[in-house]
Amino acid sequence: MLKRLALATALFAAPAFAAGPDSYQVTGVVKEANADTITVVKDHNGKKENFEIARGGDTTEVKPGDKVTVYYKMTATKVEVKSQAAASGSKKSSTKK
Repeated sequence: MLKRLALATALFAAPAFAAGPDSYQVTGVVKEANADTITVVKDHNGKKENFEIARGGDTTEVKPGDKVTVYYKMTATKVEVKSQAAASGSKKSSTKK
């Protein structure tokens, strides 16, 4: 019985240990905020970069001018596979007649 309990515990706990996508953060000044996105301007050694981040989860209401740190993850929404021939510039055709 103890072995079954240990096995069940391991099976249900396994997803908690699965590797997820890396988390990132950006600190800067809010340039624009709406219901869908927050745009943060980060000043990095005199070079300004805009980060437009989709809103979701626990995103507090912010307004332009607020200094914020935004925590986010990157998620692929679509993947297009390019053939090796197209990537190398080859014009070889794979069409059979």
